[in-house]
Amino acid sequence: MNIGEAAEATGVTAKMIRHYEQIGLVRAAGRTGAGYRVYGPKDLSTLSFIRRARDLGFSIAQIRDLLALWQDRARASGDVKRIASQHVAEMKEKMRLLQEMVHTLEHLSAHCHGDDRPDCPILEQLATGMAEEKCC
Repeated sequence: MNIGEAAEATGVTAKMIRHYEQIGLVRAAGRTGAGYRVYGPKDLSTLSFIRRARDLGFSIAQIRDLLALWQDRARASGDVKRIASQHVAEMKEKMRLLQEMVHTLEHLSAHCHGDDRPDCPILEQLATGMAEEKCC
């Protein structure tokens, strides 16, 4: 299977397949006599694994660790759980920070008249970091 077919079969773009090969996340594909990449079932499984892990937001470093554990039949499931639990904690922290941003923007938007006046608490906050209570 060539790179285009592998991309279609796995949902990973050809560009990303090349990138994953370049950074050593997946082994370099075999080559035809003409130099075209050739992918087999094991390669497709690995690429699909990576795509699903990326869909869940795992970082490249985490995926590298998960791939190593997936390929290690003597692995301890606790090692996999540790990576997943750490990722959940990171996502929860990102969600908390996003919620803070939403709250700040809602507050600033509520205090902006949105009319023809030039004063605006949103721009003031961006320019000076003044307290959110500043209103136009």
